[in-house]
Amino acid sequence: MAEYICWFSKDTIIIKPPKKSPILLRMIVLVFAMVCGVFICSVCLKQISTHSKIKIEDIQVIERPFSDNPPTQMRIPIMHFPHPETFSRAECVHNPVRYFAILSMQRSGSGWFETLLNSHVNVSSNGEIFSVLDRRRNASSIIKTLDKLYNLDWFTSASKNECSAAVGFKWMLNQGLIENHEAVVEYFNARGVSALFLLRRNLLRRMVSVLSNSYDRHAKLLNGTHKSHVHSAEEAEALSKYKPTINSTLLVADLKKMEIMAARALEYFNSTRHIVLYYEDLVKNCTKLKDVQEFLGLPYMELTSRQVKIHKGPLSDHIENWEDVNKTLAGTEYENFLKADY
Repeated sequence: MAEYICWFSKDTIIIKPPKKSPILLRMIVLVFAMVCGVFICSVCLKQISTHSKIKIEDIQVIERPFSDNPPTQMRIPIMHFPHPETFSRAECVHNPVRYFAILSMQRSGSGWFETLLNSHVNVSSNGEIFSVLDRRRNASSIIKTLDKLYNLDWFTSASKNECSAAVGFKWMLNQGLIENHEAVVEYFNARGVSALFLLRRNLLRRMVSVLSNSYDRHAKLLNGTHKSHVHSAEEAEALSKYKPTINSTLLVADLKKMEIMAARALEYFNSTRHIVLYYEDLVKNCTKLKDVQEFLGLPYMELTSRQVKIHKGPLSDHIENWEDVNKTLAGTEYENFLKADY
C-alpha cells in the first residue's frame, strides 16, 4: 500500500505509517450484524408462534358450543306465501303457510291423529293422497302432486285453503316414500316441509289392527259396510269381536320387518326438519299435542276427534291363538308387546 510522505523542509522527511485496512473491521461488523439479526428473528418467530397458538386456542374455545348443528326439530319452520291457480286467497294472501307431512304406517293411529290436527281452525291435512298409484308412479309424479298440494290447489273435505296456517297430508311409508326417499328428502329440504313421524311402540297391537281391518274389508261387519274408523262405542265393540289368528311361525320376522322399515325411514329423513311421535304417548299424554302445535308454529288450541278406539284392553282379548303368540314372544326382545301398554 502506498505510504504518505510529507516534506517540511529541505532536509527533513517525515514518513507516516500506512493506515490499517478497513476490510477486517467491516468483516467484524458484518458478522456482528448477522448474529444480531439471527437472534432477533428467532425471538420474533417464537413470539409469533406463541401468539398464534393462543389465538387458535381462543377460537376453539369460542366456537365449540356452536360446532354442532341444532336438532332438526328445533329449526324454525319456513313460512310460505303460496299463490294458488284455482282461487284467490283474498285478504289471506299475506298470511304465511307452513308445510308438513305425516309419515306413518297403516293402522298406527294416523287417521285419528289427522282428525285431531284438522280440528284446528288453521290446519288442512288432506289424507292419504298417495294411496292412488298414478300419483306415486315415479319421482316426477310425486313432485308434481306435492307442488299442487302445497300451492293450495288441492281440494278435500279438510281444505281450509284461504287462511290456512299449515297445509299437509299423511303419507304411508309403503306408498312410494321409501323407494323415492332421495327425491322426497331433497324436496322437503328445499321447500321447507316439516315431517311428523307417527309410529307405534307396540307393533303387535298394530298387527292385530291390520289383520282385523283387512278381514272387515270383505266381511263388512257393520251392516254390510266396511269402516276403517268408527265414531261410536257400539261400532267399536262390533268390530272388536273379530279375533285374528296370527301366524306365530313368522311373527318375530314380521315384527322385525316393521322395525326395519321405520328405522330406515328415520335414517333417510334425518336431515329434514322432523319430529318423532308415538301413538301410545299421544293417547296417554294429551300435552304431546301442544308439542305438535309448537313444532308446526301454530297458535295453541284444544284438539279433538270423534274417532273411537276399537281394540281396548289386553291383547289376550283380541287374538284368537293367544297362547301360541305368548309362547312365541316370551323371552324375545318383543316380550314387552304382550303386556298392556295403555
